[in-house]
Amino acid sequence: MDVSKRRRWALIALLVLVVLFVGGIVGFRVAVGILKGKIVEVLGPDSEIRDIRLGWSSVNLEGLRIKGPSGWPAADALQAERVAIVPSLRGFFSRQYRIRSITIVKPYLSVLRTKEGKFLVLPGLLTGATNEGQAEALSSLATSPRVTVGRVTLEDGVVELYDATVVEPPLKIRLEQINAGMRNVVVPALKGKSWFELTGVVKGVQRDGRADISGWVEVSTKNSSVKTQLRSVDLLVLQPYLVKPGETAVQKGTFDLDLQSDVSNNQLNAPGKATISDLEFTPAESGLDTFMGLPRRAVLAYLMRNENKITVDFVLDGDINNPQFSLNQTFTERLAFGMAKVLGVDLVGMVKGVGTLGQKGGEAVGQAGKGTGGWLWRLFGGKKKR
Repeated sequence: MDVSKRRRWALIALLVLVVLFVGGIVGFRVAVGILKGKIVEVLGPDSEIRDIRLGWSSVNLEGLRIKGPSGWPAADALQAERVAIVPSLRGFFSRQYRIRSITIVKPYLSVLRTKEGKFLVLPGLLTGATNEGQAEALSSLATSPRVTVGRVTLEDGVVELYDATVVEPPLKIRLEQINAGMRNVVVPALKGKSWFELTGVVKGVQRDGRADISGWVEVSTKNSSVKTQLRSVDLLVLQPYLVKPGETAVQKGTFDLDLQSDVSNNQLNAPGKATISDLEFTPAESGLDTFMGLPRRAVLAYLMRNENKITVDFVLDGDINNPQFSLNQTFTERLAFGMAKVLGVDLVGMVKGVGTLGQKGGEAVGQAGKGTGGWLWRLFGGKKKR
């Protein structure tokens, strides 16, 4: 082959390479665009993704956002600065899809606890489709093959819990600086034990506290074993759970908790220990003022004798499937009953004493008993008004 022919074939080869290279770039961008569209379709019309980047070993979603629907207590249901998904090579050679890890950087999640005690997360995505396209996507997701995720990691996250079981509008509890990890997550079936650990800051009015939670859950069976530790949480944040309307309000204090919660066959068993420290009340309105259904005077007297601390042991138990079971009410009742034991308050005498007091005093004590979920009345034979 002469020199001119060799040059001509070299030029053709170069042009082919250029065409293939440009076509590859265009094809790559088209594929990324299709992938982005599919993800948005699954997440719903209120979602958006700023960009998708494909690395050598990962797929990175940047600027993920899902807006909160009408009536949702927060503007956004979910945000994430970046989501990095690393597939497993073993998944390409088996019928079961595997993802080595998912890392979510600076996520934000809003959660609503309804008046009935149900937790709502990602409304519209996890609670039903909002349009035909999303319904199709979710339907195909539900019947899709099982996907195993080796580890899910959250870095520097924020969770806002809106709890409508205590006040209206819902009480907001904010956790920041959340770092969490979960191992062995199987979707969409959510079968098997998923182990997790979480640390974060509980934001307060006067001070911030710490939360450490770890254990395992099995969503498909509702079984779980979870250890919860709270340290120096601002009591003003938790006041709506402990103090009912008409009772002495808290002005200052901290709350510590150690709780081992186990659920098996829908039966809850959770022994725990709670400590209230540095407790201060607002000025008293009368000598019959109460805190958690207990005489304020007895609480203050105990605090003065015990370095301004009250430590209570208690056990939460019950059938979580029973419509009458209320975790809020059960926690308040057991905590108040434990405090009465520590304080040496005669609850039987306190309730029976309603009949021996004057009308005004009897009404005050009666309202105190009803104020703590009516537990004093039910405990000693009283009937709760419907």
